[in-house]
Amino acid sequence: MHRAGLLALSMMGTACSAQPQQTAPAAPQGPQGPQPAGANAPVPRDAPADPSIRNVPATTGRANLPKTPPPFAVAEIGRFEAPFAMAFLPDGQLLVTEKAGRLMLRRADGGAVPVGGVPSVAQGGQGGLLDVAIAPTFAESRVIYLTYAEPRPNGGSSLTLARGTLDAAGTTPALRDVAVIWRAGSDGPGGQYGATIAFAPDGRSLFLTSGERQRFTPAQDPQQLLGKILRLTLDGKAWPGNPMYARGGVQAMTWTSGHRNPYGLVFTADGRLWEEEMGPKGGDELNLIEPGRNYGWPVVSNGDNYSGKPIPDHPSRPDFAAPVLWWNPSISPGGMIAYSGAMFPQYKGSLFIAALSDESLIRVAVDGARAAAKDQWDMGTRIRDVAQAPDGAIWLLEDGGKGAGGRLLRLTAK
Repeated sequence: MHRAGLLALSMMGTACSAQPQQTAPAAPQGPQGPQPAGANAPVPRDAPADPSIRNVPATTGRANLPKTPPPFAVAEIGRFEAPFAMAFLPDGQLLVTEKAGRLMLRRADGGAVPVGGVPSVAQGGQGGLLDVAIAPTFAESRVIYLTYAEPRPNGGSSLTLARGTLDAAGTTPALRDVAVIWRAGSDGPGGQYGATIAFAPDGRSLFLTSGERQRFTPAQDPQQLLGKILRLTLDGKAWPGNPMYARGGVQAMTWTSGHRNPYGLVFTADGRLWEEEMGPKGGDELNLIEPGRNYGWPVVSNGDNYSGKPIPDHPSRPDFAAPVLWWNPSISPGGMIAYSGAMFPQYKGSLFIAALSDESLIRVAVDGARAAAKDQWDMGTRIRDVAQAPDGAIWLLEDGGKGAGGRLLRLTAK
């Protein structure tokens, strides 16, 4: 990657320094509580820049590979309307979220029915009903978790985490006792919600990705929950073992900071936590997540602003954690799994990453803290999410609506 000139970023404002500065409105009050200054301002165009940082180009870690045909048998086994995420129940049934706000239950016979009791969502752009996750205690509790863009009383939306009890019996499945247990706050405009849930290996806590809502600077603001990975109790409170738990508030919940739009979050068998996130124009990242680290957005990135205006590469600020792998041009990563099934023993331990703009499924081999891109399989369509079925098959969700996408695909051995 080539850069010209001297670049930097200032973290003192909430809008791009190249844009006309607006007087921040008074912090709105309402049922959601006080809001950070500028939360309702229009999203800025570019990351804020300051010419005091000398760009140091990134020379290692680029993971783009030539695309190759997939070595799988591919079968369509269903269609959904703009699906976002999926999660298997222990009995092999599948929950699928549709962005418009429907949660679908796919039965073992392939039929799909809507689940009642789903909260109202703020649909539009990147917002809507987002992730779904099965509680570690599901076999006894029947609890599931949902993330979604929630319409807020003073306008805009907030990433929200809720949980409820799934009653899947009979012909009309429903969620019971649904309760919001966490909100990102900083309500207002913007996409990039993140919204991915991962449970700790011991099942006693959960990790949640919160995107920076296209606002850049909240990712470096320790008092905002945007642009962070949070570690929470199963009730949505700050986890007592967090690096800054003693400070209370937002910092007590924060596991890591400096993230843009984190869509993949998984633990590997050795207990390491891996995250992938969409960069701007280029610079998609695979990160090894370590407590208390700052991953640099929007101060550094191995991509550029969509306007073409450069952002300093990660080596320009070695105090930030750099991605283990990065992609430029973008692949636009969606969901991610750590494969552990029996159908493809040669891929055990690998990460599988769904790619939207690249229309591919990407395999990354991990060995401890190291990672290497191995395959970039051409799926010929935008892949939103990936899941491992109980029999070890790989299931994919295609982006888009019925008639122009939205397919559920099953990958098996040829």
